[in-house]
Amino acid sequence: MTVSEYAAKFEDLCRFAPHYNTMEEEEDKCVKFENGLRPEIKQLIGFSEIWNFPTLVNKSRICDKDSRANV
Repeated sequence: MTVSEYAAKFEDLCRFAPHYNTMEEEEDKCVKFENGLRPEIKQLIGFSEIWNFPTLVNKSRICDKDSRANV
C-alpha cells in the first residue's frame, strides 16, 4: 500500500475515533499514523518529530515516492 492509500484509509477510520480530530490530540494522531508506516519510511520520518498531521502525511508521501523511484 502506498502512503497516499494508507493516509486515505487512516483518515477514513479516524472518523470512528473523533478524539483524534482535535488540536489537543494531533500529536497522538501523528504517532498513531507513524506506527502504521512501512519500517523504512517510519525510520526516516520518526527522527523529524513532526506533530502536524498534514505535514507528516506530505513528508511521508515524499519519502514513499523517493523510495519507489530508487527501486
